[in-house]
Amino acid sequence: MSCDCDSQQGYMLPFDDALKRLLCSAKKVSHETILINQAFGRVLAQDITSPVNVPPHNNSAMDGYALKSEDLTNSDTLEQVGYSFAGQPFNGELSSGQCIRIMTGAVIPKGANCVIMQENTQATEKQITFIKPAASGANIRNIGEDIKCDALVLQTGHKLVAADIGLLASLGIDKISVYKKVKVAVLSTGDELVEPGGSLKPGQIFESNRHTVTAMLRQLPVDIIDLGIVSDDLQILKDTFKHANEIADVVVSSGGVSVGEADYVKEILTQMGEINFWKIAIKPGKPFACGKLPNSYFIGLPGNPVSATVTFDQLAIPFIKTLSGEQITPRIQLNAVALDDFKKRPGRLEFQRGIASQNNKGEWQVNSTGKQGSGILSSLSRANCYVILPQASTGVLADEKVIIELFNQIA
Repeated sequence: MSCDCDSQQGYMLPFDDALKRLLCSAKKVSHETILINQAFGRVLAQDITSPVNVPPHNNSAMDGYALKSEDLTNSDTLEQVGYSFAGQPFNGELSSGQCIRIMTGAVIPKGANCVIMQENTQATEKQITFIKPAASGANIRNIGEDIKCDALVLQTGHKLVAADIGLLASLGIDKISVYKKVKVAVLSTGDELVEPGGSLKPGQIFESNRHTVTAMLRQLPVDIIDLGIVSDDLQILKDTFKHANEIADVVVSSGGVSVGEADYVKEILTQMGEINFWKIAIKPGKPFACGKLPNSYFIGLPGNPVSATVTFDQLAIPFIKTLSGEQITPRIQLNAVALDDFKKRPGRLEFQRGIASQNNKGEWQVNSTGKQGSGILSSLSRANCYVILPQASTGVLADEKVIIELFNQIA
C-alpha cells in the first residue's frame, strides 16, 4: 500500500488496482485448535483429509433382501436365513439359494452382490419369492463411494458452513485448526455525530456508518470492538487511535479521509504509521485511506453513508477475509436487462443500487432504486444488488443489458 494519491493531483487509482494492493498487503493471523461444534463460520488453517472410508462398508440403499443375483437365474424363490440391520450386521455368509432380510444402511452380508427392494417380493414364512430380478451391484452403496480414506475433503482457507460441520463429524473428526478471529476496532469521528436515541442540536446528525459496518462484520469470523463516536479533539483522537492500535488487528474509522477536510485524523495517523490516502476511481466512495499502524492495519472510510458502505463492502471486507485466512473468490456477476435508465458520466466505476428480479422466463432484470446520491442510505436499504457500470461507460438505457452483482455482505 505504497501509493499516496494526494501527491498526484487529479489521479484516481483504478478499483482493481486498489483491491489488489489491499489484498497483497494482508498477512494472515495465527491459528488455533477448536472443537468442531465451535467451528461454524470459521476458516480452516489446515487441509482436511479423511481418516476413514465413507461409507465404511458396503451397505444397502433400501429396505429389502440381499442375495446373489445369479441365484435367480433358475429359481425365483430363495430361503431367508437371517437379518442385517443398521448397526447389527449378519455375521454369516450366504450360500446359494439363500437371502437375507436387510434394512437401509445395513452391511451387505458376505456372499451377497445385490439388494432387491421389498416391494418387488412376496414373503411366505421363510420363503421369499422375487417378482423382479436384479443385476449384480444393484441397490448397494459401496465402501468409500462418498469419500475414500486419505482423500482431500476440505482445503485450507475454506470458510466452514453447517454442512461442513456435519461432514467433519461423519469422518470422526472432533478438533480442527482454524485461523484466529481478527479483532476489528470500529469508530466514527465528528462533532456533528449523535448516537441514535439521543437529541439532535442544530447541525448534528445521527451516526449510522459505525452501525452499518459492525452489522456487516458480524457475518465474518471477527471480534468486534466498538469504540463509539470520537469527537474532533486532537488529544482524544490521539488517545483513541493509540488504544485501538494496542487492542485490534484492524482499526476501521469513518470520516476524515477526504482531501482538504479540516480535522486531525490524517495528521495523527501519518505520525503513528504508514498511511495512504487514495482517490479511487469508483462512485460512490472516491476517498479511501489505508495503511499500517505500529501493531495493526488501518482502514479509513468516507463519511457519506453510502460511500462508507460500498467501500467497506467492496474493499475492506475482502481485505479482512484475507487476514482471516479465507480464500477470496470472485463475486458472482449476472447479465440483466435494465428496466430503467441508469445515468452515468465516464471516469469512475459505479456501483449503483438496483432491485433485481427474474421474469417468467427466468431472465434477470433490474430496476433502479431511484436517486443515487452518496448520502441516500435508503437506496441501499431498498436494493438487493449493485448495478455495475464500467469506468468508461456513459450509462445504460432501459431495455439494454447491464451487469448486476447480488448483495452479499450488506444483505
